[in-house]
Order: sequence, then C-alpha cells, then structure tokens
Amino acid sequence: MDTALTTAAAGMEAQQAWMDALSGDIANVSTTGYKSQRVGFRDLLYQSPGRGGAAGTTTGSGAAAEVIGQNLEQGTLEATERPLDVALTTPGYIQVRAAGGGVALTRDGNLQIGPDGQLRTATGQALQPPVRIPKGVDPENISIAPDGTVSAGRRTLGRIALVEVTNPDGLQADGENGFLPTAASGPVRAARGARVQQGALEASNVDMASVMTAMTEAQQGYALAGKAVTTQDEVLAVANGLIR
Repeated sequence: MDTALTTAAAGMEAQQAWMDALSGDIANVSTTGYKSQRVGFRDLLYQSPGRGGAAGTTTGSGAAAEVIGQNLEQGTLEATERPLDVALTTPGYIQVRAAGGGVALTRDGNLQIGPDGQLRTATGQALQPPVRIPKGVDPENISIAPDGTVSAGRRTLGRIALVEVTNPDGLQADGENGFLPTAASGPVRAARGARVQQGALEASNVDMASVMTAMTEAQQGYALAGKAVTTQDEVLAVANGLIR
C-alpha cells in the first residue's frame, strides 16, 4: 500500500485512540476516586527509502497513541457526612479483593456493609484484609480513624489497608474503578503516612475544560488525517489515469 496512505491512516487511528481515552474521562467525570488518563504518541517504524532515495534519509509510517498512565492529582474532597464514606487525603490506595482473587487497589471510599457483614466498595469488592461489622452495630456509631482503623465505641473492628506501589503508572485498570498490580507497577506495600478522612469522598480529577479542549484538537487532527487519505487517493487516481 502507498506509504502516504498508511501514514495518514495511522494518524486517524492515533487520533481515534486519543478520543476514546478522552471519552472515558468524560464518562467518569462523576465517578468517585476516578483518575483521568494520560495519552502519549509514539513514532511508528522508520525505514530507508530504498533505491532512488536520498542518502541518509528515512521515511516514517506515522504515529500511534496509547494510554501511558493516570493523572495522579488529588480530586476535590466532598463532604458527605456518611460514616462509611472515606476519602484518601494522601497518595495511596485502599486494598480490596479482586474479582478473580488476589488484590486490587482503589481510591473509591464509598463503602457499604455487605450481606455477610463485610465492608465492601460500591462495586461489591470486599476490603482486603476483610473488615466485618457485627450484627446490631449501627453504622452511625462506626468511626474510622485517619490511619484506617474501624471501630464501634471502644471495640476495634478492623483496619482499612492503605497501600501503595513503586510505579502507579504501571497499574492495570480492572474495570471496577480500581487497578491491578503488575510487574511494571511493582509489588503492593503498606503506604507510609497514608491518611483517610471519614465522612467524605474524593471526586474524579477530570478537568472538563481541558478534556473538551483536547477533544476538539483530536477531532480536528482526525479530520485532517482523513483529508490526507482522500487527497492521496485522488492523486493515485490521477496517476493511474496517466499510466493508462
């Protein structure tokens, strides 16, 4: 296929990938603890132009876009006065049990009491290690200390595990408003100095003004790349006509 066509098509794919990431941010603008995605562009394969090309020159195949991590800036803390709501006021994550076993990490502190008495996230993931609320305990009487210790009156019920990883950009999204540790992120470990605030939730850190500006840029880039495809197609049609 003509190099100009493949390069322009790669540009369209890159802009589409960027728009997909931005669309995900827009869809989660109201999701508790959500972190917006960071998208980067990289060059595709470069190669020598071959016979007839200028010495020492190379031609590229366009660019590609990919998610390179999350924007880890703190979202706004919103007071809810609900005793089971907690917001992380420092870097770090709440450790929960992943759907397939193992552990997952989240900053969504909208906790609920499950049918089994365990504290769970809004998506149903139980805290890991588990924190169980005995029957008869009024949620209004539950207190959660800054270090995550959960108690009712003078009775300690457990502790919310606050953890961190060496490279948060290496975490993999789990589809449940959380993340899974990977080799790139490094192992999960206790977060030193991590603190939570009871009766509050961390809002999404999506900046709608920035996202809409970026969406406009991506749409314009997609349109320009599409125009390049059309133009090159017309050029090839003319060339084919001349050859005949």
